[in-house]
Amino acid sequence: MKEFKVTYFFDEEHYIRRFIHTESQEQAEKLIQSERDQYISFTDSRGIYHELNTEDVRVTQIAEYHRVDKF
Repeated sequence: MKEFKVTYFFDEEHYIRRFIHTESQEQAEKLIQSERDQYISFTDSRGIYHELNTEDVRVTQIAEYHRVDKF
């Protein structure tokens, strides 16, 4: 299972990120495409609940994320 960082940009200064786990970049892209123009909800790593209307997003980026442990 790979981890992907998904960033939703609303304008040049406002964005929100979420992390998803799928087998491949292609599966991540299909998931994001299936969520277009609807409300999605998720809880981030800090425990904050988000509801997002993907219709308001101007740009979406997906990138494989390689988590680095901080000591």
